[in-house]
Amino acid sequence: MKRSIKMLAAGAAAAALVVAPSAVSADEHEDPSIAEIAVGNDDFSTLVTAVSAAGLVDLLSDCEAGPFTVFAPTNDAFAALPAELLEAALADTDLLTAVLTYHVVEGTVLAADVVELSSATTVQGEDIAVDGTVLNGTVNIVATDIEACNGVVHVIDAVLLPPSLTEEAPEEEAPVEEAPAEELPATGVNNLTAGLAAAALLAGGVALIGVSRRRSIV
Repeated sequence: MKRSIKMLAAGAAAAALVVAPSAVSADEHEDPSIAEIAVGNDDFSTLVTAVSAAGLVDLLSDCEAGPFTVFAPTNDAFAALPAELLEAALADTDLLTAVLTYHVVEGTVLAADVVELSSATTVQGEDIAVDGTVLNGTVNIVATDIEACNGVVHVIDAVLLPPSLTEEAPEEEAPVEEAPAEELPATGVNNLTAGLAAAALLAGGVALIGVSRRRSIV
């Protein structure tokens, strides 16, 4: 886990160099771009590296794009991820992009608007459940309304994961065990067979009695 975080952190400086030239359009605006806000805050160094690895820098640097609302996880939020998930995201650009774009909503949604929502559809395509300042039941918004030239940033204390990545596979139904067949008694004839045999003997006896009576009449 620590090794994965170090791998992300090691690329932060390089990512900053990538972000800066791409954000030239922000100079013409009073507010910095979303990418510049992230680069300028040490608590977002892991996020900056992840955004760079996913190829989303240009989009979040462009003041003419969007606007977007970004729920930005801190470094501690990334560090709390399960190690296997972080490793998988680092090795799979599509997975990393899916996780990051699940933190982005189209339009400028300020804090006053967020608390009025019950859900928000992300750029990734799936919804975030909203309950006041709590997202998906466990993720807290800890800082709000950091305005950018291309939207707004809200800081969150955990990484949001798309429901499609966290849904458990349905459990397989246990096979129905058949009841064991009734064991035969030592004679080799079960109760049903014995009953049928007895009935046959009885019928045969009745038939013999009938024949005897006819002979006696003759």
